[in-house]
Amino acid sequence: MNIDFTKNTNGLIPAIIQDVETKNVLMLGYMNQEAFDTTLSTNKVTFFSRTKNRLWTKGEESGNFLNLVSFALDCDNDTLLIQVKPVGPTCHKGTATCWNQNNSQNYGFITKLENTIRERKELSELSSDLRQNNNSYVVSLFEKGINKIAQKVGEEAVEVVIEAKDSNDDLFLSESADLLFHYLILLQAKGYQLNDVVNVLKNREK
Repeated sequence: MNIDFTKNTNGLIPAIIQDVETKNVLMLGYMNQEAFDTTLSTNKVTFFSRTKNRLWTKGEESGNFLNLVSFALDCDNDTLLIQVKPVGPTCHKGTATCWNQNNSQNYGFITKLENTIRERKELSELSSDLRQNNNSYVVSLFEKGINKIAQKVGEEAVEVVIEAKDSNDDLFLSESADLLFHYLILLQAKGYQLNDVVNVLKNREK
């Protein structure tokens, strides 16, 4: 790897810090050759502090280290993407990221769908006169209770198995989507989210 530390007269290049699990960007710092070498030798992300004018290992005072997992160089050889396992909050102000964002796992559309299901669950817990005539299918399922929700998951699972034995890919994918959708509802009904299941799988991997 040929990192070009000469593009800037101060010998520094930007280092983008990303959580290896959530893929969220935690902070941006700067490294010179010595900081990069120190990061590799200690497995703790070390920057060159422009304010302190010295090497600075993130967490050297707070204990909130950034444990190195991997790094990659961009196409111009002058910017690093460093993946880490953070210990505690990253920002010196005590927030998870330097953009004051939560460093939570996000599955894109699935997370958006989970949030919608959670909102429908909350609606189902309101009295009918407070729902503003909401006729949501998900609300009605929550009203019917856990047994009905679990039954729907079972029915959709059977449909997936049936379509898996056939050759109609569109029907198989459609039934798979129905199964996933109802499973997400069941998770919410039990007080969990998809990430709780993912964590169980991660623990099994270990």
